[in-house]
Amino acid sequence: MTNIVRSAMVQAAWTGDKESMIQLHEQYVAEAAADGVQVMCFQELFYGPYFCQVQDAAFYDYAEAIPDGPITKRFQELAAKHNMVLVLPMYEKAQEGFLYNTAAVIDADGTYLGKYRKTHIPQVKGFWEKFYFRPGNLGYPVFDTAVGKVGVYICYDRHFPEGWRALGLNGAQMVFNPSATSRGLSKYLWQIEQPASAVANMYFVGAINRVGIEELGENDFYGTTYFVDPRGQYVGEVCSETENELIVRDLDLDQVEEARNQWAFYRDRRPDMYDPLVQP
Repeated sequence: MTNIVRSAMVQAAWTGDKESMIQLHEQYVAEAAADGVQVMCFQELFYGPYFCQVQDAAFYDYAEAIPDGPITKRFQELAAKHNMVLVLPMYEKAQEGFLYNTAAVIDADGTYLGKYRKTHIPQVKGFWEKFYFRPGNLGYPVFDTAVGKVGVYICYDRHFPEGWRALGLNGAQMVFNPSATSRGLSKYLWQIEQPASAVANMYFVGAINRVGIEELGENDFYGTTYFVDPRGQYVGEVCSETENELIVRDLDLDQVEEARNQWAFYRDRRPDMYDPLVQP
């Protein structure tokens, strides 16, 4: 008997305002629910533009409390209505001056399970994230949801293997990587890093990217959202480079145990030899 989890992600272009962006994602949740989806993740900072293309304090207003803010509450109700686990990448205001790039995780009954805060924060042209976010400080939590053990890693994090490994060691069966990544140096890495991380840690990875060019800058977000299995193979087709798209795939979580029994990478680790890797 297989352990199939029907899973979904959304890639979307900026609509031009916050409320219509939220409504768009509510519509995608309803569409996914009609297709039997059990777990779903949105793109990085899903209800706004990718404002890190500029440095403007006006965009601090997009931040809100998690879980006590209105967006988390709104999607808790939607999760319960559709019996669906939701991963919501948001801009979090923990207190005045304490802002994070965060993903809230909501269980299928609407229960708020916790959050992951983006650990690695870039500061390069077009990605001025240190202007907006403090580095994450909650470690690498794995959430025990109605569909299995779910982890989150956010965008730039994907370039750092340590967090992928920590999520695996913490028991993740599937890890979502919501992103806002544009053409240029990262394009070829997009096709390499996440499948490689899935293989190294023997779990499913869902890689999400937005689409389009936004008025704030020249970044061309190239979509190509996809799922890969614990052997690094695509699960179905990769999404479009340019169009809004809901991707729905069946993930057989039994493949996680099969891969780990075969490769046993965790068994053969040598943490006693790795101390120099964590020295500054």
